[in-house]
Amino acid sequence: MNTGVFKIVVLAACIVLAASAIYVFRPNRIHLTRITVVGDSQAKVSPDTALITFSVVTQGKQAFDVQQENARKSESVKQAVQAATKDAKVEIKTSDYSLNPQQDNYSFKTPKILGYDVKNTVTVSINSLDQVGAIIDAATKAGANSVDGIRFVVSEASPAQGDALNLASQQAMAKAEAIAKSLNGKIVRVVETREGGTPELSRPDPYSADASTNTMTAAKTEYRTPVQAGQVNLKAEIVMVVEIET
Repeated sequence: MNTGVFKIVVLAACIVLAASAIYVFRPNRIHLTRITVVGDSQAKVSPDTALITFSVVTQGKQAFDVQQENARKSESVKQAVQAATKDAKVEIKTSDYSLNPQQDNYSFKTPKILGYDVKNTVTVSINSLDQVGAIIDAATKAGANSVDGIRFVVSEASPAQGDALNLASQQAMAKAEAIAKSLNGKIVRVVETREGGTPELSRPDPYSADASTNTMTAAKTEYRTPVQAGQVNLKAEIVMVVEIET
């Protein structure tokens, strides 16, 4: 065999070996697919926090005098609520304040200011539900003349919140695994998880009164306002983005 032919044979053999090596050790073709799934959970649970909203409304001829009277009564209401809730975790915050003129809108001339209305609205948050009635009684006795409503909620720190999110996450992962199985693949990682929407903590309590229906009359016996919390709807939703290898 001459040298030229030998070189050709060797070169051909090298090409075959190289092609075989490329075929044997070729990289696997991996397809990654991202999907988004949603898991949710709903349950009836007992609330652990009450939100009571009430107002002090005053009226008069002079704006400053009405404002001062409202400030005095509002401070009395605040102190009365604090005294009624010594052993509970309570938060009192202003949720609205307004001073508006009362006008004679029936005049054909420029409306005349007849007086002024001042309304100071506060919201009390308390973790002792059996004291809600006492708070209402103390506030109205001290000068609050409008009870705008009560809401019973589940606080963010409640274990029920964590349980609801856990169930929602499990449902989302179960959906993702089912989809991966249908594609003959597997989940390689969770790219993102987030809470979707706003949890439905509660609905406004049907108890509500205002100044026109909450007039207190003198009586020999004082009755405590009965308030029942019941249960609220707790809803959690988890949006999960996963990566599937096929």
